[in-house]
Amino acid sequence: MLTIVIPTKNEEEYLPILLESIKKQTLQPNEIVIADAGSKDKTLEIARAFGARIVEGGLPGPGRNRGAEYAKTEFILFLDADVELRDPKFLEKAVGEMKERKLDLATCDVFPLSDDLLDHFMHKAYNTYARAWGSLFPHAPGFCMFVRKEKHDKICGFDESVTFCEDHDYARRFRAVGEFGFLTSAKIPVSIRRMDRDGRLKIVIKYLLAELHTAFLGPIRHHRFHYTFGHSKTKNQKDV
Repeated sequence: MLTIVIPTKNEEEYLPILLESIKKQTLQPNEIVIADAGSKDKTLEIARAFGARIVEGGLPGPGRNRGAEYAKTEFILFLDADVELRDPKFLEKAVGEMKERKLDLATCDVFPLSDDLLDHFMHKAYNTYARAWGSLFPHAPGFCMFVRKEKHDKICGFDESVTFCEDHDYARRFRAVGEFGFLTSAKIPVSIRRMDRDGRLKIVIKYLLAELHTAFLGPIRHHRFHYTFGHSKTKNQKDV
């Protein structure tokens, strides 16, 4: 029924939290696929300990595509390594709602793993903004995307030439082949580590400019937004 695909690079700190939360789900995936982009820490060791399949990955878009190639199930769930499925019925509720509403691509509201009121305000603002656009200008963050495998294959997956906001490009191309919607039965907590590293104002400006670029100039295929992939626990090391 369901394959979970997780692109990784140096995720020994967060990956075990996610995988442990998946183990507690009332609906278990048929398989977890880790698409790894050359981790130098214990990421692969952790993945093997949880029985995940490991495949060669890359940046998130290509990594998701490589992982999806191994999916033999009706549904795929793309997750990032730093999310956590705190509700043990998250998968059960989400897949059930997708079936009931006949959705082909779905995401859900997000809330931050933070006690800071500003972080909660920013995430609520994002939820309101994304829902307001709906399927007209769909936003489906790559850290939580449910998709029917058949439709994923039909659009040839993520456009690997897109270097930033490849998930929203995917959702917009998906409109031509399937039904998009926001789940009402499930929410997902997300890490604020990138906001802590880069700064909240900088993140807001970067994604606002990316929105304008995508809306008026098309998909982002250059590197001027300086997206980095990978994680390091030490503050003096940069993501690469």
